[in-house]
Amino acid sequence: MSKKGTSVFDVELFKRLLDYVKPYKMIFMGSLLFVIGLALFGALRPIVLREAIDQKIALQEYDGFLWYIIAMIGLLVLEVVCQLLFIYYASWLGQSVVKDIRIKLFKHMLSFKMKYFNNSSVGVLITRAVSDMERIADIFGQGLFMIFSDILKMLFVGGAMVWMNWKLSLIVFTTLPIVVFATKIFQKYMKKAFEDVRTEVSNLNSFVQERVTGMKILQLFTREEVEYENFKAINERHKIGWLKTVWYNSIFFPIAELLSSLTLGLVVWFGGVELLNGANQSIGDLFAFIMMVPMMFRPLNQIANKFNTMQMGMVAADRVFKVLDTDSQIDDQGQVVAQQFQGNISFNDVRFSYVENEEVLKGVSFDVKGGDTVAIVGATGAGKSTIINLLNRFYDIDSGKILVDTVNLKSYTLDSLRSQIAVVLQDVFLFADTILNNIRLNDLSISQDQVEKAAKEIGIHDFISSLPNGYNYNVKERGVMLSSGQRQLISFLRAYVTNPSILVLDEATSSVDSYSEQLIQDATDKITKGRTSIIIAHRLATIQKADNIIVMDKGQIVEQGTHKELLKKENGYYKNLYEVQFLKKDVA
Repeated sequence: MSKKGTSVFDVELFKRLLDYVKPYKMIFMGSLLFVIGLALFGALRPIVLREAIDQKIALQEYDGFLWYIIAMIGLLVLEVVCQLLFIYYASWLGQSVVKDIRIKLFKHMLSFKMKYFNNSSVGVLITRAVSDMERIADIFGQGLFMIFSDILKMLFVGGAMVWMNWKLSLIVFTTLPIVVFATKIFQKYMKKAFEDVRTEVSNLNSFVQERVTGMKILQLFTREEVEYENFKAINERHKIGWLKTVWYNSIFFPIAELLSSLTLGLVVWFGGVELLNGANQSIGDLFAFIMMVPMMFRPLNQIANKFNTMQMGMVAADRVFKVLDTDSQIDDQGQVVAQQFQGNISFNDVRFSYVENEEVLKGVSFDVKGGDTVAIVGATGAGKSTIINLLNRFYDIDSGKILVDTVNLKSYTLDSLRSQIAVVLQDVFLFADTILNNIRLNDLSISQDQVEKAAKEIGIHDFISSLPNGYNYNVKERGVMLSSGQRQLISFLRAYVTNPSILVLDEATSSVDSYSEQLIQDATDKITKGRTSIIIAHRLATIQKADNIIVMDKGQIVEQGTHKELLKKENGYYKNLYEVQFLKKDVA
């Protein structure tokens, strides 16, 4: 492990965290003020008690004794008020800082390349954005300020001890270094334990998220028992991780408490002997020290406990900042704002690989005229969907050029480019929201009237209106309340309502029923008219109507032409594909 990973406290990481406190400087300073008050008023109470005993009780003078009682009550009230205000504002500060970091993190993740999400666990990212954030908030609410308060209280109490009785102070200060040393060792091991805990929490979240999402597959293939055993194993590692922290706590805190009790016993024994021998020592000193010894040792124990909180927060912050430091964004340096494309597309010797040195596209070149409908066919893995991904700049090409209306794709601003391209995917994702919001994706510039008009134009208004609450029907998570064909129709309308310059249908009819397929096919002619359309073909009717068909195999274009032209080629790739996949349906 690196030196940074084994250090008890990462100063650079903490400085970076404090940068997020700057907008709340006044709240931060106010919290510090309340912390100082909390330590000061707590340390003054034993001094007042000492004076009350020596000046009044020991001399049996009751005149003015009440004022000492009032003073102690006043100090107690001030301490309580400071604690109340500190807890509120420190927690408010922590939540405000976390809000800002979480917003920045989510915005950062929104701009990641698809490759990042392909290689990252969703459960881990959820952990970073949710539970890790709460640990960061605890740094301010329960860690940083409390540690500062405890250190101040120890300094104030230690100073008061020396001022009152240096002999008794010497007893306390002799045992204190032992506790300090034990605390340092404890912190070192706790940091490593908390790193293990956070790793296991991420693994647990990731496992549960994936299994709940894929529950249908687990049950279809009767994998319940296997996944149950896997979950038990992961849960066991999670438990072991936490038990390490429990073990370290069970060792440290009894030792610290034992040393505190021994120190208090030594103070009482030595102070009592001094009093009995008539030494120059007051009974007030002894009472004050009995009160102050726990005030010295308890904060030290609390520092260790709060340092645990700090450690967990710092480990969480380190993980969150690693995501924030991840450079996985598409280069959005374009200056050209795409208003309305004519739809001319040109791929010039485009090469691309998801994995280095494993090319998926091997010098692909083709042209699409504005308003044309182009179909791309080929076996699975031929590179069809990759072309769509590159056109939307989900990935950047390795070499070559992609032009839209004679302008390099990279010259367009990313938002304006994607706003002019609508994609209907084979795997439809719907949010747990109404049909209306899933269609317009909360774009309030698209009115419900516009959505309904578009739905009527492509013939699915009656289907949506037949659902409970119509366009306000909640489809639940991932659209489980709709069939696959219905979900596909919603995604089709989602693309159409944006009035794109370029329409992409990626196997858009491959998973729909006959009725839904007919609805989409009836609407295709209207939707594609006057706009460039790229169709990753699966159904015969779509292919036959295309102005051009691009046939791909193993990342290369092997044939191009219309449906009739390609069928005329003897032993042609497309002709063979047609005969194998479509001839029976055509004959029927």
